[in-house]
Amino acid sequence: MMKVLLVNGSPHKEGSTYTALCAVSGALNQNGIDTDVFWIGTRPLAGCTACYKCTDLNRCVFQDTVNEFLNLAGDYDGFVFGTPVHWGGASGAIASFLDRAFYADLNGGGRRFYLKPSAAVISARRAGTTAAWDQMEKYFGLMQMPIITSRYWNMVHGTTPDEVRQDAKELQTMEVLGHNMAYFLKCREVGSKIIPLPPQEPMVYTNFIRRGMKPTGE
Repeated sequence: MMKVLLVNGSPHKEGSTYTALCAVSGALNQNGIDTDVFWIGTRPLAGCTACYKCTDLNRCVFQDTVNEFLNLAGDYDGFVFGTPVHWGGASGAIASFLDRAFYADLNGGGRRFYLKPSAAVISARRAGTTAAWDQMEKYFGLMQMPIITSRYWNMVHGTTPDEVRQDAKELQTMEVLGHNMAYFLKCREVGSKIIPLPPQEPMVYTNFIRRGMKPTGE
């Protein structure tokens, strides 16, 4: 059975973000897709220090929930990442979490996330949802993860789970998201049996500094 991991990036284990994720989970379950929820917790999460230890370890050098997640991620076929809005963007915790988890997989040569569908779910009292959504989806683009969308932006509003449950339009948006992801997963399963994966190009790193070149005067 295919499985999707729903990552709760809120400090509240069963708050508004969790409520939105549960709506996505319900739709996935209706389509025969199994789901689990991974809560990143409330312990402080350090940001990435660019130590590059993950190149050799294929995990982060810091031992915390990031590595717990990486140990599980390879067993899942898709991911939904949820976050509340903090100061007009995604929570600092989920940003640090994804910075390190995705960088460790990318540098370590892992393929935990390669071509697996992903989606971001945002919860807020009022504003900042679309900015947080844009911020989250940049991660998926870099990791070559197909982005699943719904009939509206993936967001819910409310300060409590009960308020979120009253947001009928956005709960429907979560359900449509789950149905769409289930459809994509089933298409991917069928397609993978007859269509080979695309060729992998070697990673090339450049920047905008060209050492040794003479100034042009511009």
